Amino acid sequence: MKPIWIVDDDESIRWVLEKALARENLATKSFANARDAIAALEFETPQVLVSDIRMPGDSGLDLLQRVKARFPGLPVIIITAFSDLDSAVAAFQGGAFEYLAKPFDIDKAVELIRRALDESLRETSVESGPAETPEILGQAPAMQEVFRAIGRLSQSNVTVLITGESGSGKELVARALHKHSPRAAQPFIALNTAAIPKDLLESELFGHERGAFTGAQTSRRGRFEQAEGGTLFLDEIGDMPFDLQTRLLRVLSDGHFYRVGGHQPLKANVRVITATHQNLEQRVRDGLFREDLYHRLNVIRLRLPSLRERREDIPILVRHFLVQSAKQLGVEAKRMSDATVQFLCSLDLPGNVRQLENLCNWITVMAPGQTVEIKDLPLELTQEQHGSGAAAVLSGAASEPYSLPPSHATLPAAASAEALAGSGPDAWLALLEAQAASMLSAGQQEVMAVLGRQFESSLIRTALKHTHGRKNDAAVRLGIGRNTITRKIAELGIDGAKDD
Repeated sequence: MKPIWIVDDDESIRWVLEKALARENLATKSFANARDAIAALEFETPQVLVSDIRMPGDSGLDLLQRVKARFPGLPVIIITAFSDLDSAVAAFQGGAFEYLAKPFDIDKAVELIRRALDESLRETSVESGPAETPEILGQAPAMQEVFRAIGRLSQSNVTVLITGESGSGKELVARALHKHSPRAAQPFIALNTAAIPKDLLESELFGHERGAFTGAQTSRRGRFEQAEGGTLFLDEIGDMPFDLQTRLLRVLSDGHFYRVGGHQPLKANVRVITATHQNLEQRVRDGLFREDLYHRLNVIRLRLPSLRERREDIPILVRHFLVQSAKQLGVEAKRMSDATVQFLCSLDLPGNVRQLENLCNWITVMAPGQTVEIKDLPLELTQEQHGSGAAAVLSGAASEPYSLPPSHATLPAAASAEALAGSGPDAWLALLEAQAASMLSAGQQEVMAVLGRQFESSLIRTALKHTHGRKNDAAVRLGIGRNTITRKIAELGIDGAKDD
């Protein structure tokens, strides 16, 4: 991530912002005037720019104008005085993300900069996208049928519904459909409708205008606008709330939509591809999914086979994922013995390709030696123990590919038992130390970050249980700020939190 630029002739303002952002582990670069910042733009760009409006020489508005002319998507925050209303209006008219009124509260300033940072990263991921569409591997007859279907649809803009079990690779197929379509040069935007809270999903899809609801301090483009001219992939469409299904149907019917709080219709030139692991016909019968929307989406149905239906592809997938994982860690790729490959081919692997990929990631980090034998695989596989925390990780439940729970850290059994049996207040430290030692011995990188995320997540989840989901109360009990717990809940993907 690129640094945050701070442009202000007041050294104390620069110092305060630098220190506050450093505490948030955010890199900064400071300039005493706009002229130096403009010169630096010839060689590099920031992730977010924060500038005072009144400085000797070029003003913050001059800097804003130069930045927006060259980098229209770069968020710029203007610092202005309370009484300087005209400057504030000029800043917004010039395309500023937001302004900070002097004197400002440092916590609110950091929160505002984080919002701008989130928007910048979101826009960057939309504009850049993946350099190459991930390769879809498969020699099984069932996969060859999928490849044929993609080929037949290569010159079409028709709506496609992809069905298949979780982890079978539905998004890869959607990306392939986009890559081989007339819209390939335009954006591919993916959204998992089940991963977005219901009250935010409408804004995420259609965008919102400034002031549309509490917290909407700036206008925001939705996924339909971001995908203009390209493809919008809506994963887990079966979980879309019923009222939003009506809005989606309207867009598919007449090609127009409104931002939340907006009054001007916007035209959507977007190809929509959807996917689900659910039985949509049954959800229609149960009254959970609109029948007219179902028929709109089900123009072409493409069923993706489970890994159980293409076991002959497991050897080539294993080789691919082991090489891929080794490249990510900068280590030599491990190999599987023939017996181990045969053993994997005999398993059901309910998490499908995602489970196999996560297993290869685990093997790269945790398995001893370069040749992997059956005994080196996780116990949950070799002993056919289902439903454990580790099995959940292997099936793709974990968001971090190397955030392994204690059951996958190969803790010494005696040490684990001793620590769990300990009655002292520091008994849990023995397990923590053992896990850290195991991860370090295996050569895992960023151990502090991995364990830190697990530690924070456990603390916050436990506090939310004790406060019945009230996050502000949980923040007080934990001794952290309200903004901090809100940010952590979002970063760690914790569900069930609510405002007090």
